[in-house]
Amino acid sequence: MLIFYCDHFVLPLPDDHRFPMTKYVLLRDRITRAQLVPPGNMRVPDRATDAQLLRVHDRVYIDKITHGTLTRQEIRKIGFPWSPQLNERSRRSVGGTIAACRAAFDDGIAVNLAGGTHHAYRDSGGGYCVFNDAVVAARAMQAEGFARRVAIIDCDVHQGNGSASICADDASIFTFSMHAAHNYPFHKEPGDLDIELPDDTGDACYLALLDEGLQRVLAHFNPDLAIYLAGADPFVGDRLGRLALTKDGLAARDHLVLTMLRAAAVPVAVVMSGGYAPNVDDIVDIHFATVQTALRVSAGLFG
Repeated sequence: MLIFYCDHFVLPLPDDHRFPMTKYVLLRDRITRAQLVPPGNMRVPDRATDAQLLRVHDRVYIDKITHGTLTRQEIRKIGFPWSPQLNERSRRSVGGTIAACRAAFDDGIAVNLAGGTHHAYRDSGGGYCVFNDAVVAARAMQAEGFARRVAIIDCDVHQGNGSASICADDASIFTFSMHAAHNYPFHKEPGDLDIELPDDTGDACYLALLDEGLQRVLAHFNPDLAIYLAGADPFVGDRLGRLALTKDGLAARDHLVLTMLRAAAVPVAVVMSGGYAPNVDDIVDIHFATVQTALRVSAGLFG
């Protein structure tokens, strides 16, 4: 199984913006120390090209990110100050999801240790999201002839409003988002399947509803590829979550998603998405368990 990473493209951030980014370095370090995959299976992705981004994003917006001409309001909405490194890392993060999608057709499952930037719209960013990697990757796979029908399975605690908006009139991409009802974004965009959860939803209820949702996706859409946003932020200890899943519950979530897709012979690219627990080690624990589960399922070890 191939794993793609871009954490060494460091963003120059003020102290109050650094926390969301530290998990990426720590996650790759833990995977490397644990020797989960051979060194050759850990790869730096290519940067997404303008041609790839233009299948999803507006030319004017891409140029603003490339040349640093965003307005203060646009920068505030994204949540990160602009820099050349922001453009580079954002393109590499999208490139990681594109590469993971391609690799999934060979290995069944591949992982991008970034991505899940589902709040990016066609012509704007938001919520720490610059470009919408899942939709860009889906359309890249369609353009390259790998897939006709792509399912985006979004288990971040926040609704994938950007993905839903971009794909609203695109019947070839199915957006399934399972998220906290009373959380950011406060204006939800209608996707193909949205499961809204009350505050403090725990493991048992979450898993039962997820099982039902996945069955609906597979029965009614029959995707050629899935892109799975395995957010760490449904965790009970997350600062921005409002749900109450345990680490065991999140591991069971990953197992459910990946085994159901494998049983249906659907290749899947896994991306990390959000995570904001006060202790960054909790976030890394959850993402690390996601990668472990992906490896076991990829190897046919379902226990």
